[in-house]
Amino acid sequence: MKISNNESEKYFQAKAQVDKIKGFYRNLTAYCIVIISLAIINLTTSPQYLWFFWPLFWWGIGLVFHGMKVFNYMPFLGTNWEQKKINELMEKDKSQNR
Repeated sequence: MKISNNESEKYFQAKAQVDKIKGFYRNLTAYCIVIISLAIINLTTSPQYLWFFWPLFWWGIGLVFHGMKVFNYMPFLGTNWEQKKINELMEKDKSQNR
């Protein structure tokens, strides 16, 4: 059974997307474990100052942007902005090499 180039390309794109999704879920899992651990440490050692909110907030912002990128929800960049940028750069390279 021969696989066409188009099918092969689609397979590798799908595999890359799955790898990105797995990376996001690894990040999410680490976030939950670390934040819970930090909260326990914070509440047992110095409950008068809740410092664990700082990593919860800043890492949480990073996690939100990571999820937006992985699941292609970047309203300020539009959809398929990466592919558009790749095409733009390839065209620019073609015109410079002529």
